[in-house]
Amino acid sequence: MSSQHGAAGSADGQLSIIENLIDLPFPRQDENPGREGGWSGPGYHLAVLRESQDFWDDRSEEVVEAAEQELEVDLVVLTATLTGRWGSPTSVDLWPYLGFDHPDPDYTAPEPLVFLSNVAGSMQVWQLPSTGRWLALTIGQADPEFPFQLLAAVGEAASLRDGTGGHGR
Repeated sequence: MSSQHGAAGSADGQLSIIENLIDLPFPRQDENPGREGGWSGPGYHLAVLRESQDFWDDRSEEVVEAAEQELEVDLVVLTATLTGRWGSPTSVDLWPYLGFDHPDPDYTAPEPLVFLSNVAGSMQVWQLPSTGRWLALTIGQADPEFPFQLLAAVGEAASLRDGTGGHGR
C-alpha cells in the first residue's frame, strides 16, 4: 500500500490540475485553501499535487526517505512531460525570496514565493509562452513532522524578480 495521500495520485491527474491552474484567472484577493488542496491570490495559484504521510509517529530515516522518494518519482515524470511541452526548466533558488540578504529590511517577496521559500530550497520553472506567467514544481515540507508535498505554482512573470532588479534564477 502506498504511503501517499493527496490531490492526484496519477501523472494524468496531476497534469490536469496543472493545466487548470495555468488557465485559471487570478483572483483579486486571497482565497482560502480549496477542497482540492489549492489556494490562490492576486497573481498566483498554488496546488498540492500529492502529499506523503505525516511523520508525527515515525520520523525514522527509512520512512522519511521512502516517502520523499515517491514524490521525487512523480516530480521526475511531470518534469519530463512539461519539458516536452516548453523546453528545459530553469532551477530557481528560493533563498533570495526569504529576504534575509535583501538591502531593504522591509522587503517581502510576493506570493507564492513567500510560501514556497519557506517550505523548499528551489523549484523548477517554465516560462509559459504568450501568457505572462510561469509554472513551477517543487517538493516542500513545512516542518519535520509534516508531510512532504509535491507542489505546483503558477505566478505572474514579474513576481520572479528578487526585488533588486534581477531575477531569482
